[in-house]
Amino acid sequence: MTSVILHQLEFIKFIDNSKIINRINQMALELTIDFSNSNPLFLSVLNGSFIFSADLLRQLDFACEIEFVKVSSYSGTQSTGEVKQVLGLSKPIENRTVIILEDIIDSGLTMDFLLRDLARFKPKQLEVCTLLLKPEALQVKLPVNYIGFEVANDFLVGYGLDYNGLGRNLPHIYKAV
Repeated sequence: MTSVILHQLEFIKFIDNSKIINRINQMALELTIDFSNSNPLFLSVLNGSFIFSADLLRQLDFACEIEFVKVSSYSGTQSTGEVKQVLGLSKPIENRTVIILEDIIDSGLTMDFLLRDLARFKPKQLEVCTLLLKPEALQVKLPVNYIGFEVANDFLVGYGLDYNGLGRNLPHIYKAV
């Protein structure tokens, strides 16, 4: 499918699923080299990163754990700029290596909030791993060491990304026309 319509907005295919999976496999290798001896705790940021997180973790063959946090700053196609933590941690992270898994970082406000919030629990190491990064949209400086793809400031859906609830299930990433 080369295009889809969601809520009367047209999206065209931008990144094919095979390219996504190939890049995730490369990222898994990078993470294995860097963290295979540290039993890291992966924090998957819901809702968007659940597919990315599942595909990435299936490629890791070392001891690790996963937890889920939920933060939100979106309404429709725009970031509201206001971050709200909805669901928090259920495990202590003090002296743990924590790797945040995010589907997309655009303004960076959500990730900045999450990094500051998690730092108060004194993790040993705090890393960010994102499938997509929009450098042009960043409003804050962030330490992102694991990036799947750098993309322009387009509105994207698919592979976990949604437009008002629709499109998360699409296997490819699409951009608004």
